[in-house]
Amino acid sequence: MSASVPAMSRSTTQGAFPHAWRAVIVLLIAMFIALLDTTIVNVALPTIRDNINGAGNAPAGEDVLSWVISGYSLAFGLALIPAGRLGDSIGHKWVFFAGLALFTVASVACGLAQSDVQLIVFRVIQGLAGGIFVPAVTAFIQLLFSGRVRGTAFAVMGAVIGVSTALGPIIGGLIIQWFGETDGWRLVFGVNVPIGVVALILAGVLLPGRKRLAAVAGEPTSGARSGGVDWFGLFLLTVGLVAVLVPLIEGETTGWPLWTYLSLVGGIVLLVMFALWEVFYTGRGRSPLVPPRLFTHAAFTGGAILALVYFAAFTSIFFTISLLWQSGLGHTALETGIVSVPFAIGSIIGSSQSNRLAQRLGRTVLIIGSALLAAGLGVIWLIFSNVSGADLNSWDLLAPLFFAGLGNGLFIAPNMQFIVATVNPGEAGAASGVISTVQRVGSAVGIAVIGTVLFSVANLSAVRSKEDVVSSFMNGATSALGLSVIFAIVALGLVFTLPRKLSQQRLE
Repeated sequence: MSASVPAMSRSTTQGAFPHAWRAVIVLLIAMFIALLDTTIVNVALPTIRDNINGAGNAPAGEDVLSWVISGYSLAFGLALIPAGRLGDSIGHKWVFFAGLALFTVASVACGLAQSDVQLIVFRVIQGLAGGIFVPAVTAFIQLLFSGRVRGTAFAVMGAVIGVSTALGPIIGGLIIQWFGETDGWRLVFGVNVPIGVVALILAGVLLPGRKRLAAVAGEPTSGARSGGVDWFGLFLLTVGLVAVLVPLIEGETTGWPLWTYLSLVGGIVLLVMFALWEVFYTGRGRSPLVPPRLFTHAAFTGGAILALVYFAAFTSIFFTISLLWQSGLGHTALETGIVSVPFAIGSIIGSSQSNRLAQRLGRTVLIIGSALLAAGLGVIWLIFSNVSGADLNSWDLLAPLFFAGLGNGLFIAPNMQFIVATVNPGEAGAASGVISTVQRVGSAVGIAVIGTVLFSVANLSAVRSKEDVVSSFMNGATSALGLSVIFAIVALGLVFTLPRKLSQQRLE
């Protein structure tokens, strides 16, 4: 989830900034809540659907549930590279501060939303804000540390990524259980507020400003190193992705009218135009949003597709399980959150060992991680296919979710290093920014596609009885999870495009 990373400074030494680790802890606290919000909302979706429009009003549509997740991820991803470039130009401290402040305010707005439209808008703003401040985390680690200490800091960051996304459903379930379904979902967003305020205060005190950071890193402070932001490229990419996502999310609800197909075609055309524009923009000697030269490395192209497909598989798991467990099987939000506990435990264990294993085993750690995820999801799909909804319980999923989580923990932390290792060292910052964006876009597209499959197969409009609800959701969840398994298997195959080993320089 890192973004535009400044070039490595060989002069950076451990201890050059006396409060480096304190500063990084503040940064990681902020990153934790930004990534927590990618999954904490999953267990609140049924409650949001039933309560967002107020008592006596119709519940929100199924498409709203997908937008609440996908809108956040897409806005998050699209903000990463421009925010990283802006931090390079004016200083990462105040870009981080501004983004975190906006995220905190947007969290309040989400919790106070009075309609589904308001909630979607505020979620997009919240995702945009997360994408603004998260790139500073990677930039500060890159500039404050060197050698093995830098590798350790990045490993800790990777663990925070894995653990925050894994803990989301549990924390969300606990909040709704304690405060009730009517208003408990609002506090799912409100939990960010006190953490955000504390992080803002600490950031103002502990994070070094631009001049101090440049002195620590031994870099000049004058001039914008990034060469500006490719705003037209960002416009083409944003409109193209939105044009693709809108019909994927709205198509099932609206019955796939002509405009949905036109939007898909138009979105693809805009994405092709974006690729051509980036080539043209680069030819003029400017700094593009996505440098075309990166894709002259076949292994990097494979790694980018890997990031897209893996995150489509990974982030959609609990979207499917949360809707099945609550809306289909009638369990509480807490019971739904508890289902994810084995996955969270596995992720924590895997993340804690991933950096050490990556140094010993190289690419094999990614193969093991993605294979465990695919196998775990495959077993869950078999369970869904062969066990009736009335007989299904959380114990059935304990082992496969644990091993899927273990694999996810092994994969998430080191995967960025291996993908970035496919390009030249001077391209590492641009490469990490592109992969971070691709990961978030993969999450958005994954939720959109999985949600469409789930609701299309469930065909809830034809439901007439409680038994039909259970059967319909089981059918929809089975098909959706089957697609997640396919994504995971494809991701496993793409791991083999990455280098077998990382050089010592890359690991450090």
